[in-house]
Amino acid sequence: MCEERFDDIESEMLGDKIEIFISREHRFGTDAFLLADFAGGRHKDYVCDLCTGSGIVALLTYKNFLPAHIDAVEIQQKAHKLLKMTVEKNGIDCITPVLADLKDYRSGRELDLITCNPPYKISGTGAKNDDRAVSLARHEVMCTIEDVCKAAARNLKFGGRLCICQRPERLADIITAMKNSGLEPKRLRTVHKNPEGAPWLILIEGRKGARPFMAIEKPLFVCGQGGEPSEEMQRIYGAG
Repeated sequence: MCEERFDDIESEMLGDKIEIFISREHRFGTDAFLLADFAGGRHKDYVCDLCTGSGIVALLTYKNFLPAHIDAVEIQQKAHKLLKMTVEKNGIDCITPVLADLKDYRSGRELDLITCNPPYKISGTGAKNDDRAVSLARHEVMCTIEDVCKAAARNLKFGGRLCICQRPERLADIITAMKNSGLEPKRLRTVHKNPEGAPWLILIEGRKGARPFMAIEKPLFVCGQGGEPSEEMQRIYGAG
């Protein structure tokens, strides 16, 4: 295994108040903003973000919804260090960076909400990156969608929510994994680059112990007809 580099750490601003530390391997994209907005949250919620990476979804959840507490679980040492640097730099005491395998994670309390931006690709499919950290983030090497759903079911309260973003081709896998773990798929939203294109991302919510019924929400378009960010994306980025 290659040694991790720590000489490439830099920072970006979330809005004008939160400075987040990132590295070459541990960055974030549009999907993190979409997931945090889709999941929402309440002031009193106890939350966990699995596969947190540099902590972007946890930080957006904190910034936009101010929940009671957030555990941010990550298995990679460098990503964990980045989030520790971020919470210390910004004086955020309601986010706890947790260095752990999500298969072993126990929250110590029943949670209201779990978010996860998991690896998108099944292990053994697609081209893997030579960088192990990048491969772990993109391929199901250390965890599968089944592992994510089992971890969520173990830590959520009855009626608690798991919100995931994934590629559309994994929809059947997600629904199967949720149902097998006692999480009922309740909301689904597709994300499109523009009104003419097929979806490139899905956002899905499962509830622990809920009855079968899934609402299909209106599509989210990242760009408008002219290629500029849509009004909804402007709102989502503005909140970030």
